[in-house]
Amino acid sequence: MSPRRRRSLRFGILAIQNVAWADQVERWRHVEALGFDSVWVADHFIDPYRPDAPWFEAWTLLSALATVTREIRIGTLVTSIPLRNPAMLARQALTVDHVSNGRLELGLGAGVPRDPVYNMIGIENWSSRERVTRFLEVVEIVDRCLREEVVSYDGRHYQLEDAIFVPRPVQQPRPPLTIAADGPVMLGVAARYADTWNTYAGGEGESPGELQDRLAQRNEQLDERCREIDRDPAAVRRSLLLVGPDAEACFASAAAFEEAVERYREAGMDELIFSYPTIADHEQILEEVAGEIIPRLRVGDG
Repeated sequence: MSPRRRRSLRFGILAIQNVAWADQVERWRHVEALGFDSVWVADHFIDPYRPDAPWFEAWTLLSALATVTREIRIGTLVTSIPLRNPAMLARQALTVDHVSNGRLELGLGAGVPRDPVYNMIGIENWSSRERVTRFLEVVEIVDRCLREEVVSYDGRHYQLEDAIFVPRPVQQPRPPLTIAADGPVMLGVAARYADTWNTYAGGEGESPGELQDRLAQRNEQLDERCREIDRDPAAVRRSLLLVGPDAEACFASAAAFEEAVERYREAGMDELIFSYPTIADHEQILEEVAGEIIPRLRVGDG
């Protein structure tokens, strides 16, 4: 079995929407000026970790932020499917793809069972089984709506009847999909539909070595799912989101950042996305790695 071809490294920043609009604009412009490949918002009704903190809605904010950036890729990491009808989500994505002049990365996730939003706004908290079956339908619907002008769909959970999607997206055949997945069924969805598979660092008590082993195992599982449907595993980019203490550890120093990149690269990841640092010293490290470390890693990777 031949090894999967390596892709070039990409680096992104998750700049969550918990600051004032003017501050969010400043952060996004700063990330773009530093030369990162992508910048992202989260998609929750509230901050699930700090429910009483300020918070803006992801897709309306994303459309506005598209107008204050020029070249950087923008996206949702990831859109929570319980919050939206899939056809309406496809329409939102189509709109932002045009507003951004073809810079959208569309992230999709099944949502989490422990989010307080379900009780807060009175929507159903699906069982794990239903969450997965709905996700299968949502991804298929979004994929088709962004590829086709007229879509009909008769699923168990969702139905469309001659739904019209014009104009066509700027990006053809559609904006790229980033699919968050971890278990075997969800990895199968990623294998079939994803341009990028995303997972996250955040296992409770998980050491860097344990995370590296888990990522390597998930990469092998995704490779196998791709081969089962005769898709080249190299067609799927491998993306890791680092937040909280995991991201803070990466920005402890320039050396720590470089060591982390090498470790996760060895595990098969080719896109690393870090939460925007909120510690003053770490913001300085962010600028240092963007100016010195990342360009060198990209040259060495080429």
